[in-house]
Order: sequence, then structure tokens, then C-alpha cells
Amino acid sequence: MSLEKATFGAGCFWGVEAALAAIAGVKSTAAGYEGGSLERPSYKDVCTDKTGHAEVVELEFDPAEISYETLLDAFFSLHDPTTLNRQGPDWGTQYRSVVFTHSAKQAAAARAKIEQLTAEGHYAPKRIVTKVEPAQSFWRAEEYHQRYLEKHGQNACHI
Repeated sequence: MSLEKATFGAGCFWGVEAALAAIAGVKSTAAGYEGGSLERPSYKDVCTDKTGHAEVVELEFDPAEISYETLLDAFFSLHDPTTLNRQGPDWGTQYRSVVFTHSAKQAAAARAKIEQLTAEGHYAPKRIVTKVEPAQSFWRAEEYHQRYLEKHGQNACHI
């Protein structure tokens, strides 16, 4: 089995991780931070909205069981990709909608998905503000953030 990585930022990582972990073919998930300038940021650092990091979920998936395109569909269904730097009650650049891609193929698929959703008018008259960027350093969040909802007997939050 050859696993691939995917990394998505769709607001607070707690609910995103829970939803993505429940998808068949997703083998592992980790909540973390990506896209900023500070090495080894903490949650406290990221919450200042000064590091440039987004709260993200990095996952490993088996492409023989689930396609990257199906993961993109899940990502877009989990949040409102038309709100800039905000999801529900959470606001700041750390809550931005972003796809960090691990290959040129993933980047092309993410851009194609945005074009498709736009052409089909899924969010009209609003426009999708999701950024597509090459994967950078992924910094795993503190252990208490991993599987947070599961640890607290919840299966969903406001996403």
C-alpha cells in the first residue's frame, strides 16, 4: 500500500480532523499548523494571528481506496470557502480556507475543483477564496489538539 498525503485548512482543525478521519481510505490524520514563518509554532503563537500559519489537518490516504478528488469534495463540503479568514465564530488568518498541495497533480486537481464549483455556481454570487499553495513545513499541534472532539465525547463542532 502506497499512501499519499493531503493537507487542508478549513477553519478550526478539531471538526475538520474528525470529519476527515471518518472517511474510508483515510489512514491517519494530524492537526497542525502550516503556511507561516515561525518554526515550531505553538497554539498560543498561531492565535496571535501574526505567524502566518493556518490551522490544518494533514492526512495520509490510500489512493487505491479514495481519490484525491473525493477528498477535495469532502473539504469543500466541510466549510464555507467564500469567507475570507473566517469559519463560523472563528476569525483570523489561521482559519483561512487553504489547500496545501504535495504534488503538481494535487495542485492541478485543487484548482480544477475550484473552477468546477465556480462554473457550476455552487456559491454564487459569492466567490471562492480558497488558496492553493505548495505544502510547506507541517508543524504538528500539541497533543491535546489531536482527536480533540473524540477525546471530549463529541463528534462535531460548528463547522
